[in-house]
Amino acid sequence: MTTSADATFSYALEPTPSPVPEQRRAEILANPGFGLHFTDHMFTAEWTPETGWAAPTVKQYGPLQLDPATAVLHYAQEIFEGLKAYAHEDGSVWTFRPQANAERFQRSAHRLALPELPVDWFVGSIDALVQADRAWVPTGGETSLYLRPFMFASEAFLGVRPSKHVTYCVIASPAGAYFAGGVKPVNIWLSREYARAGAGGTGAAKCGGNYASSLLPQQIAAEHGCEQVVFLDSEQHTYIEELGGMNLYFVHDDGTIVTPASDSILEGITRDAIGTIAGDLGHTVEERRFGIDEWVDGVSSGRVTEVFACGTAAVVTPVGALRWDDGEVVSSDGEGGKVTMAIREALIDLQYGRTPDTHGWMHRVA
Repeated sequence: MTTSADATFSYALEPTPSPVPEQRRAEILANPGFGLHFTDHMFTAEWTPETGWAAPTVKQYGPLQLDPATAVLHYAQEIFEGLKAYAHEDGSVWTFRPQANAERFQRSAHRLALPELPVDWFVGSIDALVQADRAWVPTGGETSLYLRPFMFASEAFLGVRPSKHVTYCVIASPAGAYFAGGVKPVNIWLSREYARAGAGGTGAAKCGGNYASSLLPQQIAAEHGCEQVVFLDSEQHTYIEELGGMNLYFVHDDGTIVTPASDSILEGITRDAIGTIAGDLGHTVEERRFGIDEWVDGVSSGRVTEVFACGTAAVVTPVGALRWDDGEVVSSDGEGGKVTMAIREALIDLQYGRTPDTHGWMHRVA
């Protein structure tokens, strides 16, 4: 057994007998893309009502064998997370707020009637995999090792009830800079026909169904020359929720920054950090309901001076045009506003260890 830094968590380490050759790994790390290549190992654990969480293991990355009746394939009982490991100039490797991801993972599990993974297991599993695959953490620029913890109903049965067997996994994928040619504003399509989630639904949980429901609207957005789609609330079709996979922020001419509030918005880890960083930079940050008319009229009048999206993959992304069937408003046609880019730089500098971690957000892994 190999023991992690937290003495309450231990795991078995089964090194792969056939790691990716060093030369091939170097080729991948030179141009990793996003979500295209995976490291040598993965972490797995199993849960049943009788044993609780058991068999934590770092082992060779490979296919999962599923019975055709596996519950997740029929009832979509699954959740996931996303976070990154960053190489610092001194050779150390760090993750950003993994405990916050662990706590959100527990909230998602509760909503999907899945067992809640202890925080020390979540953080320990991330640490264990990164330590095993330390050579896969890319260096230079805004590269990172993207980590994908996920949990799914793995019992083989047909019937609408919570699964009595659950599998937890973590896989890792080297990631290049999201904006390889420099930060560029994205255009947003306003979806009035479809909603991402409804009141009382699973919008605040990080589960695959929320993303599946966004795919058709995302296709429609692409047909209109947009990279992302924004959803409104499902009841009044008035208030902004979020994009298909990112949260939104609106910078006002008095320096106030607003992010939409809703019970069906995913509580983004990056979104939360930005609120704190913006406050550090002297801005007043408000989390409140924010209407689509407030966006359109605010940009048109100059009251809203910048709009940006945020998430784990792209960190902070300036928004260019908001488009709909018979119109558009443009909040940025360049590389993003001063406030947006200042927040982005402050967050990235923190994650890569270039500025002091005054909030205790960084977690050393290796």
